[in-house]
Amino acid sequence: MDVQLSDGLCFEIFKSVKISSPVIFCTAFDEYSLEAFKANGVDYVLKPFSKDDIMEAFRKVDELKSFFQKSAGPDMTELLSKIAPPADKMSFLVFKHNKYTTVSTDQIAFFYIRNDSSTIMCFDQEEYTLHQSLDQITSLVSAKQFFRLNRQYLINFAAIKEVEHYFLRKLFVKLIIPTPDKLLISKEKATLFLNWLENR
Repeated sequence: MDVQLSDGLCFEIFKSVKISSPVIFCTAFDEYSLEAFKANGVDYVLKPFSKDDIMEAFRKVDELKSFFQKSAGPDMTELLSKIAPPADKMSFLVFKHNKYTTVSTDQIAFFYIRNDSSTIMCFDQEEYTLHQSLDQITSLVSAKQFFRLNRQYLINFAAIKEVEHYFLRKLFVKLIIPTPDKLLISKEKATLFLNWLENR
């Protein structure tokens, strides 16, 4: 099931039609994962996804099917570990100057794409390159702590200095440290961003 359909969000379907089968959700947006798991979701695959991502999702469905076919009563701890979303990632292992170290998410002002690679920018303006894509990073960190502004930037709430109205109903976000690019949010995403600021 895709989350964003041409006439609205798919969750409206689940409110009017009872679905008893497990559902794999595929979307480019990470902010609907909680609603997805409430609507029989067993996996939440972010676009762009690979064949391996889809195969892994089907493998999870098969595991759940086998689990419920066991003769013994279900172990709820094991069940929840299979269907619950993973805990938010608290740090990243990075490699720089021939050394491995960990960077806490509280130290990270923003993630961004630089030279086609995902890069960490810390509050002290130290930078580290990551092997994960920005889509993967977005799915790992706390949605309350970080917001995906656009295709290139994922920012920490604590890094935001101020937000201004911009041309064509866009928003201009200023951080407490300099950014390589001007941080603009499209008018389509502006309301979602302001709700995130208000309700975190």
